[in-house]
Amino acid sequence: MNKLIKSFGWAINGLRTVWHEEVNFRIEVAIALAVVGGGTYLQFTKLEWAFIIVSICAVLSAEIVNTAVEDLCNKIEPNTDPIIGKIKDMMGGVVLLVCATSVIIGVMVFTNHL
Repeated sequence: MNKLIKSFGWAINGLRTVWHEEVNFRIEVAIALAVVGGGTYLQFTKLEWAFIIVSICAVLSAEIVNTAVEDLCNKIEPNTDPIIGKIKDMMGGVVLLVCATSVIIGVMVFTNHL
């Protein structure tokens, strides 16, 4: 049980770290809160909420993974390196793809109510 509690503590610490270090993460959380507010106001169905929640979690998770990979790359090779640059660009592409898909899902859900 003690290991489980420590694991939760480390996970919370990881979320705190990304919150403090990544402006994009804070922006994405603000957008997520606005979407949740809009969904509450428009009274989304359970299925709509499922799509919205999965989209929000996917965006935030992609941002966390992107940050972790970038930090690891910076630790491995602090100097400019074309392969490291390629890895960072691909990770940015992952975040962009997840965000774009989430926007499409959000537009589909919100237009049902507007």
